[in-house]
Amino acid sequence: MVASKKSTVENVVDIEDNKRGVWVVDPPAPPCMLSQVLDNFKHTLLPTPNPNTFLTATNQPFSKRLLALLRHVFPILASLQNYNYQKFKSDFMAGLTLAIFAIPQCMGNATLAQLSPEYGLYSGIVPPLIYAVLASSREIVIGPVTVDSLLLSSMIQTLKDPLQDSVTYTQLVLTATFFAGIFQVAFGLLRFGFLVDYLSHATIVGFLAAAAVCIGLQQLKGLFGIVKFTNKTALISVIKSVWTSFKNQSEWHPYNFIIGFSFLCFILFTRFLGRRRKKLSWLSHVAPLLSVIVSSVIAYRVNLHEHRVKDYKVEVLGPIKGGSINPSSLNQLIFDGEFVGPLIKIGFTIASISLTGSIAVGRSFASLRGYNIDPNREVVALGLMNIVGSFTSCYVASGSLARTAVNYNAGSETMVSNIVMAITVLMSLKFLTGLLYFTPKAILAAIILSAVPELVDINKAHAIWKVDKLDFLACAGAFFGVLFVSVEIGLAIGIMISFAKIIIISIQPGIAVVGRLPGTDDFGDVEQYPMAINVPGVLIVSLRSAWLCFANASLVRERIERWVSHDEDGKGESTFKHVIIDASSLMNIDTAGVTSLEELTKNMTTRGVKLAIANPRWQVIHKLRLANFVSKIGGRIFLSVGEAVDACLGVKLVTV
Repeated sequence: MVASKKSTVENVVDIEDNKRGVWVVDPPAPPCMLSQVLDNFKHTLLPTPNPNTFLTATNQPFSKRLLALLRHVFPILASLQNYNYQKFKSDFMAGLTLAIFAIPQCMGNATLAQLSPEYGLYSGIVPPLIYAVLASSREIVIGPVTVDSLLLSSMIQTLKDPLQDSVTYTQLVLTATFFAGIFQVAFGLLRFGFLVDYLSHATIVGFLAAAAVCIGLQQLKGLFGIVKFTNKTALISVIKSVWTSFKNQSEWHPYNFIIGFSFLCFILFTRFLGRRRKKLSWLSHVAPLLSVIVSSVIAYRVNLHEHRVKDYKVEVLGPIKGGSINPSSLNQLIFDGEFVGPLIKIGFTIASISLTGSIAVGRSFASLRGYNIDPNREVVALGLMNIVGSFTSCYVASGSLARTAVNYNAGSETMVSNIVMAITVLMSLKFLTGLLYFTPKAILAAIILSAVPELVDINKAHAIWKVDKLDFLACAGAFFGVLFVSVEIGLAIGIMISFAKIIIISIQPGIAVVGRLPGTDDFGDVEQYPMAINVPGVLIVSLRSAWLCFANASLVRERIERWVSHDEDGKGESTFKHVIIDASSLMNIDTAGVTSLEELTKNMTTRGVKLAIANPRWQVIHKLRLANFVSKIGGRIFLSVGEAVDACLGVKLVTV
């Protein structure tokens, strides 16, 4: 009975001395899920509130507020704010170079997707125009890419054979493109762009280096004029194709190598010259386009007396089918029948892989220029362009690593290069397809190969190795996965290693004993700061994990109980009378975490030890209140560790 009265008196003293703890115990309820979803929409589509935004700057003229909103919705307006003739010249030359390179690539990718070549050209016009005005990236070049084309053909031909019914097959491809765009817009509006954050910097470095090597290896086909070449990007497959072609000399064209290698040296030399002498930097920008023109003239003269394309000594693009501007395909989309379910699954798969690769490319080149892209905005831009593209005879488009590398090395400044490229492709599709007839395939390979050295950054990989070995493992995993298997596998390996790193860190107990630093009111880890003073009778532990969950809750409870039990006196009683848990780093807690704290409270009570919580975060205290945990520990919730220690020492004095 006496013990019961004493306990009641102690709880009263605790609560009376903990007036500031009420601030922690009674906060407003955290925002609900619906509110968070609406906030995601608002933050993605509208500017963040500040004195200069359209929504809050009532003291600003309407025109300025409207301009601020337009710059947020259309980032290209911000990049054009300080635009000048020099930047336009760089963008214009880069756009022309991209167009010359994009035309054969777009047609080739369309063929991989089992579509007519003109669909590849259509996809190189509308999507880049839409993306250019909506995206935060300044370098990404949009168009059909090899990975998406191969995925589409492999998945959709299981629904309809393109050889037997090409019309229905094309309709299915366009419908899958529509669903891919819908999923991408949804990902962006729900702010799922954070998922690409798992593409760590180390993963991107490894991915970019390996992808550049694979792209370079693929260009050996055009550089040597190899007739039969693998569509795979894996190193072993490429080496086998090259070796087989060299053994059978009739399967490659030496003239292609002479032209391609010569102009590759010319492009690299002009780039070196431009770096050494800034006044000649324009020459490196013009070099790719100049190489195309001169090599086309050479190819024309060399092949002049040959009568058939297959007899040409220099392999050229050959005849390109011209056509009208993008026709409407709205009436070709299929939204009923047996194909809708499978097409939705295909759209989801394509959307996920497409946006992951595009964001990886965008982040890689943004880091080279020292700025950051907004993943959610990029995802929304990708989705909108694919939705509109599906209405205008375009199939899935995304960021192309090869074309982005060419764009970067051609000296582009803004997304105007994408606009120039799209307009040039449009004009070429309508009027100029005949002029591309004698463009050597080797020169296109040389342009891509010239961009490869810039993308392999050995110094960054070495720096990652010195700083964090697990990060380097992700870098190496992505590199070798892309190099020896495929782009998707390489990215998957890098992401899985990054996830594994997060899991390893999160499931570790993440707990440390804390003491007061001499001469201060601060507290620090006693292992990191050996001079820290332990408070007599009080065990202060700090939770260093962001989440107390099923994976680490038991480990945390067992660790605290072990520290308390190891400090028992000869009578089996603990010398600790109070345990204070510093929860300032704990961002969230689940039911397993709450249950673990309840068990800890019971076990501590049997030993005569009281539990207190210091500075719990918003979500944590909200869940502890819902679980009635606050009342179970007598309301011992404090604003800081210092206040918790003072209150515990005050209780101790009362009970003596």
